Amino acid sequence: MKQQSLFDSELQNQDDNELELIRFPQLPDAELAYYPQFLAVERADHYLTVLRESLAWKQEQIQLYGKSHLIPRLQAWYGDPEAKYQYSGLPMQPVPWTKELLELKLQCEYQLTCSFNSVLANWYRDGNDSMGFHADNEPELGAQPVIAAVSLGQERVIRFRHKNKKDTLALHLQHGSLLVMAGNTQSYWQHGISKSKRTLNDRISLTFRRVFPSLITG
Repeated sequence: MKQQSLFDSELQNQDDNELELIRFPQLPDAELAYYPQFLAVERADHYLTVLRESLAWKQEQIQLYGKSHLIPRLQAWYGDPEAKYQYSGLPMQPVPWTKELLELKLQCEYQLTCSFNSVLANWYRDGNDSMGFHADNEPELGAQPVIAAVSLGQERVIRFRHKNKKDTLALHLQHGSLLVMAGNTQSYWQHGISKSKRTLNDRISLTFRRVFPSLITG
């Protein structure tokens, strides 16, 4: 039996008063949805300004191939008390939700009819900051995680590549947009944001997710 898409009901009820929704049916083994104008410009501007100043930003060190590296961006982890998370040898203890993060979480939950208990905030300060290719496939996210990524600030390109095929995708994430990755996307695809030689302003990415601490191994 074919699993129902997270976005099937929205497509059936889509009308001119709802948010523009872009899907990518040409991509194998992926379930992506992109809302270019998830937030009005004024609200997106507001959140960018407030979150830039108020979140507990850190430049963390992660373990890759047995070596410690500073990540090329700033990040912060917020969520419910039980929403502990770890990747690349880095344990993440959640900071309590701020008013603005809770507002955005609720808006994502309303749009997608699912719930989140945590958010990873990444601050790309300029074109030198980046995110290497990876999949959000840690055990505590479950088999088919739903990850909702809100973009604020400078438009950046997120690139996808299939793990076993030659399929790729480059998507421009504009200010105030929402990208949703669901289904088998994390099992078959990697995604990343490359450095740029162009002069770029800063961008904040908020990736809302649900963590299941009971699934943490080790």
